[in-house]
Amino acid sequence: MARQAMFAGLVYDEAGNLVNTKILGDSAQYVVDDDGFLRHIDSEIVDRQVLSIFLEQLDANRDTAVTQAMNFLGKDDIFTKAAIDSQLNNIDMDKIIAQGIPAQARNMMGMVGFKIVINFHGDVVDFDQPALPDEGFE
Repeated sequence: MARQAMFAGLVYDEAGNLVNTKILGDSAQYVVDDDGFLRHIDSEIVDRQVLSIFLEQLDANRDTAVTQAMNFLGKDDIFTKAAIDSQLNNIDMDKIIAQGIPAQARNMMGMVGFKIVINFHGDVVDFDQPALPDEGFE
């Protein structure tokens, strides 16, 4: 069970209301108001769904991700490429959930329009994220 809700402040219900978070015992919960009945959803259920979407997108754009990582590091050699590829092959969702996302990163995500919509069962029903600008964008 997750000790923190990874996407706190970014999760909304289907009516557009921000979903609160709460710690029950050792488990972080997203709390959805269902006409006055507060439904507690284990944050890990929602967080895993969102991370799965991220990882699918990363896999679909793997070449771009590797190239951008190499540019960021200022290295363009086969060994760096192999190291980055290896890291992408060994992403551990459990470690990501245990580590969480820094509050600053969550705040930035919210400022650029990142939004997760869940139903009262904890299913992700909508996922808004900012699009990358076209390459010609200055």
